[in-house]
Amino acid sequence: MTPGANIVGHGRDTADGPGPAVMAASTLDGDRVMSSDGHDIGKLKDIMLDVRSGRIAYAVLSTGGFLGIGDKLLAIPWSALALDTDHKCFVLSLSADGVKNAPGFDKNHWPSMADATWATSIHQYYGREPYWGNGAGNGVDTDRASSKFGAGDIAPGSSSAPEAGGVKL
Repeated sequence: MTPGANIVGHGRDTADGPGPAVMAASTLDGDRVMSSDGHDIGKLKDIMLDVRSGRIAYAVLSTGGFLGIGDKLLAIPWSALALDTDHKCFVLSLSADGVKNAPGFDKNHWPSMADATWATSIHQYYGREPYWGNGAGNGVDTDRASSKFGAGDIAPGSSSAPEAGGVKL
């Protein structure tokens, strides 16, 4: 499994300029995101960097609202996304129903994304290995993360992920 977002489509080989393998984060702001079953589920709002490791930690997806009102924000592990150069969008490896049931937050109450328990449960929900791997050089407190929370333990979209950091998941 690739540690980052996969790139699919013909554009990955024929694109001029820096993309699609290397792109400015600002060019991705507002990009459309589709579910694995073909539904338009929202737009990218932010890309969160792990400052210590220099890795992308999460893409923040805005879903379910209208013009930013009433929307739900989701922290999506970067590796759960694929950039589809043919359709000019990202595809999330989760169904639209899985997105509706995904743990989220509102724009005024962001979770502590450096909390290992919260971060591990998010990766579990999407069926992904945590991006921090062995824990070296990142903002996540992996000393508190238990090895029993490997990505293989919970199927993507499972509601069995634990409650963490005061946020109901």
